[in-house]
Formats: sequence, structure tokens, C-alpha cells
Amino acid sequence: MTTPASQPAAQDGQAQQTQSYDYPAPGVPAHAQYAQPQGPAGKVRPTGIAILLAIVTLGIYTLYYYYATHEEMKRHSGEGIGGVLALVIAFFVGIVSPFLLSHEVGGLFERRGQEKRVSAVTALWYFPGIFLVVGPIVWFVKTNGALNEYWRSQGAQG
Repeated sequence: MTTPASQPAAQDGQAQQTQSYDYPAPGVPAHAQYAQPQGPAGKVRPTGIAILLAIVTLGIYTLYYYYATHEEMKRHSGEGIGGVLALVIAFFVGIVSPFLLSHEVGGLFERRGQEKRVSAVTALWYFPGIFLVVGPIVWFVKTNGALNEYWRSQGAQG
């Protein structure tokens, strides 16, 4: 916090009061304005097992995955769309979900003042990468890997 450079002198033995402002000093990055996450860390999900579950359940696991990961990020950081809205979006407009997930995972790193590991741009592996078949796998490995890395840095086991 910053205080004004010139303060009126205290008179008659009264304590001098200072005024403070709630904005960052010049040159402070935008992410410094965010409060540090206070909620519990999420669950580390092994990438290979998650891909296998998505295949075996014919994609139903992906709905659970979007719900669970968004809910954990919302509880942890206090920001994001949360699990219920993520599930609704995944069910009705599924093509948007990879972009939202990668964006929110990147935001976790950014709020800590670190470089984003993934962003909404990462989801371009998913779409139009879906036409190459391997694209969604590349997207998932990158995004789930970044999310697992973040959770481990917060003390999650797995």
C-alpha cells in the first residue's frame, strides 16, 4: 500500500493519521491485485487413467471431469464458473469446455504470479485439432498436466 508523501504535522500532541490507498504501486503486475487462493487443493488425476475412463465410459467421464475440476478450482481460488455451470456448458455446448478449462487452469498460475502453463489458446489442439484425432489428446495431456502440477504445488498428493 502507498501513503501520501506529504502529511500535515501533528499538532498539540495529537497522533498523526495516515491515509492509505488500496491500489498497487506503479509497475506492479496486474496479477498482484488478486488475493491469493485460500481454499483446499484439488485432486491430482493421472492423465492416462482419465483418458482410459473417458474411452471406457464413452465420454460420460468427461462430463464428471469438467464438473469436478471446475468445482475444485472455484473452491480453491474463489473465481471461475464452478462445477454446475461447467457441467451445463459441457452438456449443451461441449466445444466451449476445453477453452474454459485451459483458461481457468492458466489463471491459477497467473494469480500466483507465475507464467501460465496453459491458456484458452491451448484448446486449439482440441478444436480444430479434433479432425486430426490426436489433437484432443494433446490438449488433455497439456491441460491436465498443468492442473496436476498446480495441485501438487499446493500440497496435493498423487
